Amino acid sequence: MPAAHDLRTLNTFGLACEASAFLALEDPAQLPAVSALAGRYPYWLALGGGSNLVLGRTLAGLVLQVAFKGIRLVQTRADAWIVEAAAGECWHDFVAHCVAQGWDGLENLALIPGTVGAAPVQNIGAYGVELADRFHSLSAWDVARGEAVEMSAADCRFAYRDSRFKREGRWIITAVRFALPRPWQPVLDYPDLRRWPALQQGKPDARAIFDAVCAIRRAKLPDPARIGNAGSFFKNPLVTGGVRAQLLARFPDLVSYAQPDGRYKLAAGWLIDQCGWKGRALGAAAVHDRQALVLVNRGGATADDILGLAQTIQAEVEARFGVALEPEPVIVRQ
Repeated sequence: MPAAHDLRTLNTFGLACEASAFLALEDPAQLPAVSALAGRYPYWLALGGGSNLVLGRTLAGLVLQVAFKGIRLVQTRADAWIVEAAAGECWHDFVAHCVAQGWDGLENLALIPGTVGAAPVQNIGAYGVELADRFHSLSAWDVARGEAVEMSAADCRFAYRDSRFKREGRWIITAVRFALPRPWQPVLDYPDLRRWPALQQGKPDARAIFDAVCAIRRAKLPDPARIGNAGSFFKNPLVTGGVRAQLLARFPDLVSYAQPDGRYKLAAGWLIDQCGWKGRALGAAAVHDRQALVLVNRGGATADDILGLAQTIQAEVEARFGVALEPEPVIVRQ
């Protein structure tokens, strides 16, 4: 039966949080019982690696740690490897395993914290690749209906750092399948990768890209094991070409990237840096000194501290640039 549990070590911000009811899910056979239990609580929360969460001091809902394990090659097709990973697998370890097996295509997503099951929720992305680009399908448990379901990419409604799972608290993802392309082609569109010395000679293989991504991320981003953080705290805002042109007229150094739909993605980190927030603190919460997109827990911070800093930054960016920043993490405060 669920029992109270301290979640401090189960969220990468390292926020003190007491869950009134906690249950580790290690076997899919537990899922029917979850459907029976869920109605006894005001809400339920599926917890993976805790890398995209801001948690309040106490949670009144049922917290479920999804810990299913297993990786397997489902099918070898002429155009793709179909690879499945259970939801509780560490995302980075899964990417490393795929590269070691020659199932290439996820290397740009190396070193992203969290679990495989959490990856579709956020539609994680980095260095020119999004999860949706490699997604095949997933298995989930419909808590409300008490049944297992299969979901396609269309079912998941992926968007930039978004999916239906962020808005509809109904499913527990149990396994995710990926279509990893054959033949494989490197994705080197991101400026940091184009500039990386080891990738400038000939056609790099997936291992070289994997190693480069890991090195770049380690240089830019703080290790949650050393200082609490949830990675990039804000989404890069999307604006029309007209808005971008107006901003460029005022800010010639504006960092932006053209999107397939004609809009432009602005670099949220650049906007925050221009407002002078890189390396600054507000109480126990701070902006990282090497990456303005990352908020950190300097020690003893609460959800109120993190969100207070975030709201101050949002207000200053909007006042200066007329652009609204949207947080990436899921916020659960009671």
